[in-house]
Amino acid sequence: MAIEAEQKASGSEAELTNLEARHLPGALKLSQEMNWPYRLDDWALAAAAGHGLALERDGQLIGTALWWPFGTRHASAGMIIVTGAEQGRGHGARLFDKLLEATQGRDVMLCSTKEGLALYKRRGFVETGTVVQHQAPLELAVEGDEGIRLAAACDIPAIQEFDRQATGLDRASLVAALAGVGRVAILEHGGRVAGYSVARRFGRGYVVGPVVAESIDDAKRLILEQFAQLHGQFVRIDVHGQHGLSDWLESLGLPCTDRVTAMVKGQQPVPEGAARIYALASQSLG
Repeated sequence: MAIEAEQKASGSEAELTNLEARHLPGALKLSQEMNWPYRLDDWALAAAAGHGLALERDGQLIGTALWWPFGTRHASAGMIIVTGAEQGRGHGARLFDKLLEATQGRDVMLCSTKEGLALYKRRGFVETGTVVQHQAPLELAVEGDEGIRLAAACDIPAIQEFDRQATGLDRASLVAALAGVGRVAILEHGGRVAGYSVARRFGRGYVVGPVVAESIDDAKRLILEQFAQLHGQFVRIDVHGQHGLSDWLESLGLPCTDRVTAMVKGQQPVPEGAARIYALASQSLG
């Protein structure tokens, strides 16, 4: 069902509707137009984990915007795309305004490209940091870590609780979704979860993230444990600039290929304890 329609001078309408499975092939084409490396499976995972809007004209998808609720207080937004032929007509603002309305007053986080900064600032978003993207074929062979083990299904509740404390967000459903498609490694101290990482198929190869740990040294151990399984594969990892992991990742042969701006509208979530998120599941999901 259409949410609303906008009349174009030619008589055709740009119709705003909820994103559905039928839109995903068109969404893949939009991301390919932007040179974003999503696969159809990546779109399907993101759509299933949250909510989306689709903008269509004459049955053709011309724009998307997705968001993911983390409890009743927070959300993340991303995958906001308008096809090049339709840019400059207010479609991006229209999609984003409807997305913000749908979040129902939640504090919203996102990662912005340079092109999106002005729109987001006009909507009340402020900069909170930088996310650094590293990617390349992983040519350096590294050894696994005997102190880290693979998670079992019975570990997921403890990982979800650890993630909540580290991020200040209720991401239980996202963690479960990632665990369903990825390789989850956990680090324990004194029999409790003290860190975890996920590696999964994404884009041109694999993405490592999220990586959540109580220290940067533990974060590096969790990253290396995943890298040990990915020798020769194309690997991507998105890290918070404030933690200083970029030089280390460069030394492993993963150059910085992009930087985006982390932003929030409202209050940033407040972690509990020492644990922090060092690498994101993706720039959209957080």
